Amino acid sequence: MIANLRLAARLLALVLALGAALALHGLWRLLRRPSPWPRRFLGLVARIVGARVRVVGTPLRRDVVFLSNHLSWIDILAIAGATGSAFVAKGELRTVPLVGWLCTLNHTIFVSREDRLQVAAQIARLREAIGGGRPVTIFPEGTTGDGHALLPFKAALLATLDPPPPGVHVQPIRVDYGAAKDAIAWVGDEPGQAHALRVLRRRGTFVVTLHMCEPFDPARVGNRKTIAAAAKAAIEAAG
Repeated sequence: MIANLRLAARLLALVLALGAALALHGLWRLLRRPSPWPRRFLGLVARIVGARVRVVGTPLRRDVVFLSNHLSWIDILAIAGATGSAFVAKGELRTVPLVGWLCTLNHTIFVSREDRLQVAAQIARLREAIGGGRPVTIFPEGTTGDGHALLPFKAALLATLDPPPPGVHVQPIRVDYGAAKDAIAWVGDEPGQAHALRVLRRRGTFVVTLHMCEPFDPARVGNRKTIAAAAKAAIEAAG
C-alpha cells in the first residue's frame, strides 16, 4: 500500500515536471534561444525517482564523446542532467510513445544495428552530431550490466571514432550506484516497464556517482579497438 502511494506521488511529480519543462522549452524556442530544459528535465526526473547525483571530476562541455558503463535507464537521466549530453539509442526507442519524443527533444541519435545496409549512413549521422560540438554519450557494452563487473566493450559501436572528427576527445565515465547497485541495475529478462515501476516504488534515495575520468585524444590512441580498450581500462581503474 505504501509502495503504491509512493509510486503515485512520483508519477504525479513527473507529470507536473514534464508540463513545466515543456512550457519553458516552448518559451525558449519562441524566443529563438537554445533550450536547456530537456537536459534539466532529465536531471529533475533522476531526482524525482530517488537519485542523488554526485559528480567526481570535471566533464568536458563540448567536442567530446563520453564512453560509459551502463546499468539502468537512470544512467541516462544522471549523465544528461550533469553534462547536457545527447545519447546513441536503439532505433526502436523512437516509436515508444512519449519516450521517443522526449529522446528527440534531447537530440538522441537513433541507430539500428540490425540494418546493415544503413551502417555507413548511421556512422555519418553520428560523426556529424559529434562534429557539431554537442556532447554525445555511447554505452560501448551495448547492454546493461550488473554493476559488479564490466561487460566486454564492443569496438564496432565506436566506428565513428575511427578516425575521430577533428578536435574531438573521449572522456570515459564510470557510473556507480554504490550499495544500491543490486536494486537499481537492470539485468536479465525483466521487462522495462516492470523495472521502472520497481524503481519508482522503491523507498528512500540512492547516490549515483559519476566518475569523470581523464579525457584523451582518440587520434593518439589508435583505432576503435584500442580506444575501447583505453576507455574500459580507465573505467575499471575508477572503481
